[in-house]
Amino acid sequence: MSHEKHAETSREHPRKRRFRPRANWGILLWLTVVWVFLWGDLTFANVVIGAFLAVLVTAVLPLPATPFDGRFRPWGVVLLAAYFLWDVVKASIEVATIALRREPPRGAVIRVRLRSHNDVYLTTVAGMTTLVPGSVVIEAHRVTGTLYLHILDVDMHGGLERAHDAVLDQEERILRAFASKEELVAAGLVPGSSARAGKLQGRSGRRGGSDARREVGA
Repeated sequence: MSHEKHAETSREHPRKRRFRPRANWGILLWLTVVWVFLWGDLTFANVVIGAFLAVLVTAVLPLPATPFDGRFRPWGVVLLAAYFLWDVVKASIEVATIALRREPPRGAVIRVRLRSHNDVYLTTVAGMTTLVPGSVVIEAHRVTGTLYLHILDVDMHGGLERAHDAVLDQEERILRAFASKEELVAAGLVPGSSARAGKLQGRSGRRGGSDARREVGA
């Protein structure tokens, strides 16, 4: 009888389900940070609105499930953020200089084959590369892990070779911040939080060779 009473009580008073966001907290935090950066003003209202929009967007337009077995490395994240902010500041000054000079910029489209085929890292590299002034990803092939990006001025990037290597350096910092040990080894990198850990001997981790860089008319 007591069991039947408990069952009836449970039906009469169903437990309230707690609200759980469809995206993980890392995604919500990242979207909130992006919103604050877009407004360029760190205020309580911007943070609250950004968090609300992050929850709303991920609930209405959820991202497809993506396999991710990475590992969070605090020092790798610090280096990634520091280098990224430096690249943004440096590129902003260089783009402003180009705008003031008389000669037109000599643009190019380059192809870079990344070390990793993981969609998470491919998207992160493409996004962070596009956020740096003077470069924008115009096409991405997820199957081959290839990015095509337009650079505003070849000289500003130090030549095609340096522009190509800059994307791979960005990918390496992302991998060292978030990739698992197995993913780092597969990319030809010695596991560690910084580039000082080095690369595996006999495996450069780069694909595409000299054919991976092409210059076209801007």
